[in-house]
Amino acid sequence: MDTNLLNNYVLKAIDAYPYELEETVENLNYALSYESNNAYALYLMGRLQAEQFGDYQKAKQYYAEALANKMDFQKVYPQYILVLIWNEDYKEAQKLIDFAFTVKGLNKAEVWLKQGQLFESLQVYKKAIKALKKAKVFSCNDDFTCLVDSEISRIKNKNKSKKKQSSKKKKTKSKKNKK
Repeated sequence: MDTNLLNNYVLKAIDAYPYELEETVENLNYALSYESNNAYALYLMGRLQAEQFGDYQKAKQYYAEALANKMDFQKVYPQYILVLIWNEDYKEAQKLIDFAFTVKGLNKAEVWLKQGQLFESLQVYKKAIKALKKAKVFSCNDDFTCLVDSEISRIKNKNKSKKKQSSKKKKTKSKKNKK
């Protein structure tokens, strides 16, 4: 198979996503028919399944297949972790995060961000904030740092409201006990 033709289909799919979904799907199908184990086409198909169709099971299959074909394909890890979090596969997400930290050249700031999001999903807010602070340490641009700062702020607000709710519950329980 002509590699240039395959790359052409993958590039067309990349260019079309997410604005021209029909063109994206058409080009991905062509690319995967030429080379069914093309990591980038599988990755993009996984994103399409997760982000556009909300089919996390299919997305997980595509991401797993992409990584099986190319373990050092760095774009897959953050998206795959996010899908696992969305699908509430928390243990699997933690395992993938742990492995992702061992992948050479991977954006560690992004992985720490996903670690923070995982802890937030588990409502372990202190650990989430710690992980996000580590993401800031590894950050290499201001946009990402601003994103992390806003995430930290949002989680701190969640934690405050959680504390307020628990203190209100304690007050109502103590009032009931006094009566």
